[in-house]
Amino acid sequence: MAKFTLEEATIADVHKAFKSGDLTAKKLVGMYLNRIDAYDRKGPGLNAVITVNPRALEKAAALDAKFRKSGPAGPLHGIPVLLKDNVNTKEMPTTGGSKSLEGYVPPKDAFIAQKLREAGAVIIAKANLHEFAVWGESVSSMLGQTLNPYDLTRTPGGSSGGTGAGLAANYGILGIGTDTVNSIRSPASANSIVGIRPTIGLVSRGGIIPYSFTQDAAGPMARTMTDAVKMLNVIAGYDPGDAATAWSLGHIEKDYAKHLKKDGLKGKRIGILRSFFGTQPIHEEVNAVTKKAIEDCKRLGATMVDLSTPDIDSGKIANEISVHLYDLRPDLDSYLGDPKAATPVKSLGQIIASGKYHPGIETNIREAMTLKHDARYHERLAKRTRLQDRVMALMAEQKLDALIFPHQKRPVVPVGESQVERNGSLGSVTGFPSIVVPGGFTKPTETAKIGVPVGIEFLSRPWTEGLLIEIGYAYEQGTKRRLVPPTTPRLAGEMQCS
Repeated sequence: MAKFTLEEATIADVHKAFKSGDLTAKKLVGMYLNRIDAYDRKGPGLNAVITVNPRALEKAAALDAKFRKSGPAGPLHGIPVLLKDNVNTKEMPTTGGSKSLEGYVPPKDAFIAQKLREAGAVIIAKANLHEFAVWGESVSSMLGQTLNPYDLTRTPGGSSGGTGAGLAANYGILGIGTDTVNSIRSPASANSIVGIRPTIGLVSRGGIIPYSFTQDAAGPMARTMTDAVKMLNVIAGYDPGDAATAWSLGHIEKDYAKHLKKDGLKGKRIGILRSFFGTQPIHEEVNAVTKKAIEDCKRLGATMVDLSTPDIDSGKIANEISVHLYDLRPDLDSYLGDPKAATPVKSLGQIIASGKYHPGIETNIREAMTLKHDARYHERLAKRTRLQDRVMALMAEQKLDALIFPHQKRPVVPVGESQVERNGSLGSVTGFPSIVVPGGFTKPTETAKIGVPVGIEFLSRPWTEGLLIEIGYAYEQGTKRRLVPPTTPRLAGEMQCS
């Protein structure tokens, strides 16, 4: 007899169990709430959730009533979603992880939160993040440090680390992350999950606490490519509240799921971005995982092309081209200063004056206060254009469909250290789409019983999400690298006959 098992459950698994009558949305949400209760403050103490939705069970029960009367509410009927706590929710606080916004309830949902509700999803919790998304360890004044469920001595990446750790630990089925430099793909890499950073403009940022409108993106996080793609279908689209989404018209596909092809790597030409690999002993384990990923892509039908690109350096892109810190003050101020918002602080300056923030962000936010949209800023924007042209020309000259590289040159850092040698800046600074999928693990250690996850990143031209989905799905299905974390095992009652 088939069984429904909560651990690693997919949208398809849940909907099959709903249809058979052996599972309800209320029971499902209750099981996930039990896991959050067992593992977030207790047990391993992952510390991934800032706020549990107090109405989650009520929302699920209403969806059950709807299901009994007229069928599913939408494509995500009853599916629990973890929202990064910089995404506005009208019935729950949105804090950006900062004590300076503690208790703040926005007047309306973010565009994508509204789209998720309309699709039948249940927002089960708001997840921790690096405060105001300004760095990559996922530590905040609201909650403190989120831990990596594969190695409790390490960070979960960031800034969307609460979402990443929560999904890895099976706190829900889907998650939303935001990404200004690395922040969807870093926790995807560190938590053996999938993260999609879409082309800027494909998914609205309306109602999300901004960092840099030049580089900000919001996107799906999930344990499988299929579930991430089903979420992308729901959240992609034009939003009058985010002008960048007007550029997506004519580029949005009605159903990205048509690109979930097991043979999606056949005939693809993928460039190996060797300049994004480390060359020191500390890089050897990640390089070994990435080497295997390259071999797997070749085995699955792709032509792999070695690239010599010493001029494309992820560290220089992040430090010399990215404009995130230049945009932080004016863009955050535009959110806080909105007269409809009624936020307790109205500017970055007021946040600093309040003292209600984690000391770990002090250097960045004080530097942001000194930066202006001056000649240096515009020179960075000019370099950004040149980088976009360089990548497009490289792909044209080599007839490439995508690039491949490790998301991080070395494993995600231990708690107390600052993230280093991440490669996400290429996607975020160019605005081009990229996907991170589980690539494997480093060698097991005393604190990491099955090793630390390593994510493989694929990047391509603007509006080629469909092509990246073909590549990512074929790689996922052909390798099956994801493993569940050993620190958050099944609880009693998580399996039932169906």
